[in-house]
Amino acid sequence: MLHYTKYIHETSKEWVTFVHGAGGSSTIWYKQVRDFKKHFNVLLLDLRGHGNSKPNLKDAFNDRYTFDSITEDIVEVIDFEKIEKSHFIGISLGTILIRNLAENYPDRVKSMVMGGAIMKLNFRSQVLMRLGVIFKSVVPYLWLYKFFAFIIMPNKNHRESRLLFVREAKKLYQKEFIRWFKLTSEINPLLRFFRGADIRIPTFYIMGGEDYLFLPTIQKVVKTHRESSLYVVENCGHVVNVEQPLIFNQKVIDYLYTAS
Repeated sequence: MLHYTKYIHETSKEWVTFVHGAGGSSTIWYKQVRDFKKHFNVLLLDLRGHGNSKPNLKDAFNDRYTFDSITEDIVEVIDFEKIEKSHFIGISLGTILIRNLAENYPDRVKSMVMGGAIMKLNFRSQVLMRLGVIFKSVVPYLWLYKFFAFIIMPNKNHRESRLLFVREAKKLYQKEFIRWFKLTSEINPLLRFFRGADIRIPTFYIMGGEDYLFLPTIQKVVKTHRESSLYVVENCGHVVNVEQPLIFNQKVIDYLYTAS
C-alpha cells in the first residue's frame, strides 16, 4: 500500500485528498497543509516509487505501469481508511490520475481541483516526450528530468518549483523513472477521451498565467464542460501551489466550501 499521512479534523466530515505529480512526493504540499487541515480532514499520498512509497515489486517485474493500476493504488488507500467520498486536489500528472479515478469511480469523487492541469500535449510537449523515449535508457534520468522541468517551468519566478521537483526526483531510481516514463505511451488517447467527455463532476482548474504548455487547452475545456470553472493566477507558472500558495489556498478552500 502507498505511504500516506492523514490529519483528522475535530468536527468536519469532509475529506480532501492530495495527489502529487510525477517525480514529486507529498512534500510538495507543504505550503497547503496548515491551511487545509483547519477546515477539512486531509490525506496526503506518496505515489508508488515516490517519497516513502516503495515500488510495487509485482508490477515492477511482471507488468508495466498503467494509469489504471496507479489509480487503484489511490483507491486502495481510501478504501482502507473507509473514506466513502473525497475532494481531490492534484498538480500536473496528478490531475490525470484524479480524472481517471473520477471516470472509474465517480461515486468516490465529490469534486476535483486541478492545479497545472494536463489535458493535452501540444507539439512541443510531444517532441519532448519522443526525445525522452529515445534517450531514457542511455541518459541519466535526472538530466532528462532537469531538462523537462526547465521547459515546463522556464522563468526566473519558476525556480523554486523547478528546484523542488528536481530535489524530489533525486529520490527515484533510474528504472523507476523509466517505468513512469513509459506511461506516456497511453497518455494521448486518454487525454483525448477526457477532453471529449463531460464527466459532470464539479471541477475547479487553477492554472498559472505563465503555464504556456497547458493553459490554452484548459481554457477551451472549461467552455464545453458544464461543471468546470477556471481561475488563472497571474505571474505564475505550472506549479501554482508552490509559486502562489496564498492565492492557491484561498481560492481552493473557498471553492471546496461551495462544492461541499
